[in-house]
Amino acid sequence: MSLDLNSMSKDELLALKGEVEKALISLDTRRKAEALKAAQDAAREFGFSLADLTESGKPSGRKAAPKYANPSDPTQTWSGRGRQPVWFREAIAAGAKPEDFAI
Repeated sequence: MSLDLNSMSKDELLALKGEVEKALISLDTRRKAEALKAAQDAAREFGFSLADLTESGKPSGRKAAPKYANPSDPTQTWSGRGRQPVWFREAIAAGAKPEDFAI
């Protein structure tokens, strides 16, 4: 199929563009469905469901207990893990010790 794009009007080109975009979305949708079915079939072949294989081994949503609290605002706490909060970092830079903020 050969189209002479140079001889088409702007409206015709825009309509063609819309049709191409719809066709691409439809193709992606079909291919994703095919890939999902193939993955489910492969998992089933080994005695699993796809959900069994995609579940994370880590428990989610579990937070560490706070170890430090801001004395000027006790609602601001830190577990000692991850990035230090600004209030903690500034206090340490000013000469305080981490033990000063222990809960």
